[in-house]
Amino acid sequence: MVRDGLCYGLAFTAAGCLLWWLSGFWTAAPLWAAAAFSLYFFRDPEREIPEGEVVVSPADGKILSVAPAAPELTRISIFMSVFDVHVNRAPIGGRIAEVDYRKGRFLIASRDRAAVENEQNSVVIEGDGTRVLFRQIAGLIARRIVFLKRAGDFVARGERVGLIKFGSRVDVFLGHEWEIAVRAGERVKAGASILARRRAGA
Repeated sequence: MVRDGLCYGLAFTAAGCLLWWLSGFWTAAPLWAAAAFSLYFFRDPEREIPEGEVVVSPADGKILSVAPAAPELTRISIFMSVFDVHVNRAPIGGRIAEVDYRKGRFLIASRDRAAVENEQNSVVIEGDGTRVLFRQIAGLIARRIVFLKRAGDFVARGERVGLIKFGSRVDVFLGHEWEIAVRAGERVKAGASILARRRAGA
């Protein structure tokens, strides 16, 4: 459980108890429902991290697209609904070379424009002769991107690195040394699902 979930859950529960005392059960019920949803939304299950030269998904959700991006890069876009786990994990192990947060709009995360115009946090991880960029992108409801690491920190593959609150998207950019192992429409789990495997000799 992410600590934020406990904070939201306790706040909604306390407010519900106050309304129950003042106005009765049915007045308080929506707040208790919000408390239960907060605990569900901020869940943080353990994951079994795959071994080998692989890129794991940084987010739970549905793959929107697998498409060419900049020269020699492939972009994998993952949409996270409000029902998905929203804890983000490192796609590879290595040193965090860059962290670049940018303010922006809050368009629906599944739209192509969201990748350019929405609030986002771009992170580059370098390790084992490769660089992987992943981008946390806020959605229509999300209003806060959380990233727990800083440039220069070392992370393990599948390590928890942050979260995006209430519906969002994560894009991953991979070089030609990676063979993509997923396609649009598939569902993935952060830290557990393999997005790509290192090509032999790459």
